[in-house]
Amino acid sequence: MLKRYGIRRLLLTLTAASGLLLTACGGGEDTDSGKASDSAPETGFPAPAMPRPEGSRGTDESREFAPAPDYLSTFALDVDTASYGYARRTLAEGRLPDPSTVRPEEFVNSFRQDYDRPDGDGFSVTVDGARTAADDWSLVRVGLATRSAADEGERPSAALTFVIDISGSMAEPGRLDLAKDSLGVMTDQLRDDDSVAIVTFSDEAEEVLPMTRLDDNRGEVHDAIDSLEPTESTNLGAGVETGYETAEEGLREGATNRVVLISDALANTGDTDAETILERIASERREHGITLFGVGVGSDYGDALMEQLADNGDGHTVYVSDDEEARKVFVRQLPQNIDLTARDAKAQVAFDPETVAEFRLVGYDNRQVADEDFRDDRVDGGEVGPGHTVTALYAVRVKPGADGHLATASVRWLDPESRTPHEESGQLETGSLQDSLSEAAPRLQVTATAAYFADALDGDGSLPGAPTLAGLADYSAELATRTEDEEVRRLADTIDRASDLAGQED
Repeated sequence: MLKRYGIRRLLLTLTAASGLLLTACGGGEDTDSGKASDSAPETGFPAPAMPRPEGSRGTDESREFAPAPDYLSTFALDVDTASYGYARRTLAEGRLPDPSTVRPEEFVNSFRQDYDRPDGDGFSVTVDGARTAADDWSLVRVGLATRSAADEGERPSAALTFVIDISGSMAEPGRLDLAKDSLGVMTDQLRDDDSVAIVTFSDEAEEVLPMTRLDDNRGEVHDAIDSLEPTESTNLGAGVETGYETAEEGLREGATNRVVLISDALANTGDTDAETILERIASERREHGITLFGVGVGSDYGDALMEQLADNGDGHTVYVSDDEEARKVFVRQLPQNIDLTARDAKAQVAFDPETVAEFRLVGYDNRQVADEDFRDDRVDGGEVGPGHTVTALYAVRVKPGADGHLATASVRWLDPESRTPHEESGQLETGSLQDSLSEAAPRLQVTATAAYFADALDGDGSLPGAPTLAGLADYSAELATRTEDEEVRRLADTIDRASDLAGQED
């Protein structure tokens, strides 16, 4: 049963606080952002909710504000976007998503950003923010960007093992059919010196195609793809094990060796214990450097298991539900997921106790790292490729009247080849905070909108400045018009759909 009561409770709370809404304005217009207004339209970003008392806890301990004197926040980088994609699919089918499947960082990381990019491997660091209206709360954005994706001919060769779920549930339109069409197009896009292997699994796993250089063998690869048909149940454990065995047998030195798992991740046969499956992935990653890219499909989807598999496999997950999304993942984005620019990447944000009263990281609950392990390169981080951005959003309460240094954000990573550690940092001063979100850079506004949307869907309701879903839908529609961004338009439509469904539930 979906836990929809969280949305209803949140909307009741936000409705009671709606008198704190700020006036929304277009880019460049002046706003009196220091005052709340009872007459402001609900399209603007409102004043924040009242903060919890110092040291108090919410219902989820991982979401509490960091207590004094802890002014550090450390986490492994994550470029997953599957949670947002699955939420869109669920809402399109007329259902509110289960709050347990909503991960705010994956909503935020689903949108294009405006960060400068470095010339070489590694990261650039961008830190900016904007004040909300009341109680000294601001939203601070930490943006990390890798270099642009290289031309197709400049990336390393790839050895890709596709592990494809052909269980009975994959017969549903938008599952195996999507995978087959997209893999067929991708086969023609890959280079001659790339290699492909195919493993299928239902009640058992089977190697359909050993590691094969494309070169003059594309017809053989197409035949293997065309032969895929749904059958039987889902033995995900067997599929993962056979897939990694095939990848290990076809391991190519100097190439990017990756397993691409395409599944609804609904394990119901054989080894269904996540820990056993994860142990296999982690050991292969450590011994052979084989990483995992998870592609989720289906209206019923094992979101949590797929995320765990990708995290333990030093990879990430996406979710696809239609031809356009599938082609984007397999044809346009896959080169980003072949090459690596950073291994074991971790971020640490140090807030200045002279200016900051309290703070909270939005999301990344499953990616937390002990502060003292930031520079311990034995501690696992995230793997990131070219063309990626990683965004972390913080709710920060600035001390009244405080002025000066606010935060320093650092990212540490290992060179993919030499494993040499590197660091890069960026800083933010209180004087650099925009006076209101409505005056902030458009991409910061998109980030805030995505975070507020996730905050409403997961029932947490603790992100300062959270508007009603109806207000957020109106604001995001205006933002889509100003940015002329089709992805932001889709976000606005999705928020509007969620608002309608939440209203029906009340």
